[in-house]
Amino acid sequence: MLSVVILAAGMGSRMKSNIPKVLHQICDKSMLEHIIDSALLFSDDINIVLYHGRDEIIEYIEKNYDDSILDKITFHTQHYELYPGTGGALMDRDKNLISLKGDKILILNGDTPLFSSSSMETLINATSSIAVAGFVAKNPSGYGRLIVKEKSSNICTINNIVEEKDCSEEQKSIAEVNGGIYCIQRHILEENLGKLSNDNAQGEYYLPDIIRMCGKQDTIACMYDEDELMGVNTKLHLAKAEFIMLERLRNKAMENGVIMQIPESIYISARAKLVGECKLESGVRILGKSIIESSHIKANTTISDSIINHSDIGPNAHIRPKCAISHSHIGNFVECKSANLLNIKAGHLSYLGDCEIGSGTNVGAGVITCNYDGKTKHKTRIGKNVFIGSDTQIIAPAIIEDNSIIAAGSTITSRVESGSLAISRIKQVNIKGWFYKFFGK
Repeated sequence: MLSVVILAAGMGSRMKSNIPKVLHQICDKSMLEHIIDSALLFSDDINIVLYHGRDEIIEYIEKNYDDSILDKITFHTQHYELYPGTGGALMDRDKNLISLKGDKILILNGDTPLFSSSSMETLINATSSIAVAGFVAKNPSGYGRLIVKEKSSNICTINNIVEEKDCSEEQKSIAEVNGGIYCIQRHILEENLGKLSNDNAQGEYYLPDIIRMCGKQDTIACMYDEDELMGVNTKLHLAKAEFIMLERLRNKAMENGVIMQIPESIYISARAKLVGECKLESGVRILGKSIIESSHIKANTTISDSIINHSDIGPNAHIRPKCAISHSHIGNFVECKSANLLNIKAGHLSYLGDCEIGSGTNVGAGVITCNYDGKTKHKTRIGKNVFIGSDTQIIAPAIIEDNSIIAAGSTITSRVESGSLAISRIKQVNIKGWFYKFFGK
């Protein structure tokens, strides 16, 4: 059995934020969630080691996963004052290995969200007792150096890993570096964890020192692309990681049949789903847990936590959370929120909030469902085959029954019965000669 340990105890001071580092989001999903989701593909024993921001992180995870997943997650608190460092993160108070179920341990970092599930699989399946994720760095400064014994294109046999602060000048020139992710046989950790020393420049217990202790055994470094092992330590790193993640999400969507115009201008949440042959024009933003199925989303439209099915939306529309729109046309500058719309047309310049609208209904320009009375949101129910003229205000709670007409410029405050024409206007008055009286001849 495989156990997964995610190291998430660091303070993350370089993020300059009150939010714990691992909860910063990439494509609508926290860094920690990206790692958990990948790890769950391989293990039912996910262990998260925490210290700084512990309670906030636990609260966030418990809010965002259901009980079936939470049953697979165990939270550990690092005894940071006693045992700082990556090795210390795996120690209980007696310097023994924390309680884990597996015979093989995959150790991940909470701030390395781009390490993909396929890369995890490579490391897990490595035949060596110790497998390390490494890469050739463009600028190795700040990384531990891999002391390589033999190497091929993707696999190196290594003797040791030396942290930069403990490197000699010669070792600092090494480009092969440690990505901080490991897969280690449980018995090796149990036999050597307690032997780790913090007699080094940072006064920490380094997990890579176990490799030096096991020098007689071959330790493999699986070499990856540098982006895969990018650590996110600053807001600049966060932006770069999101750029890479977005490219992955867009490429996957296009490979699955989605058409994108100017793909680099399109934002897709890692939580969203695109189903069928969708078309996304430039500037589209698909946020949250939105599901877009066989629909055309036009330029500069934003959709948040909503379901769009066989519809065309936009351009410049804003579909806010809790909307369900099916077989409908939602045009430019239309805003919807908590709207259930089935086979309707709303061409332009309308606000449809907290409403249900039935099949065949046409919503004219400038129509507003007035859903908020200053204290409470109220619902509007509009039936089938209703024609709503331009510049109409519907004061919720309101019911407009099937097969009715609302005259343009009306303010609707009560039920409109089926088959009726509803008109609510002030009588027009024309005062002759007023133009000349006002401006002069």
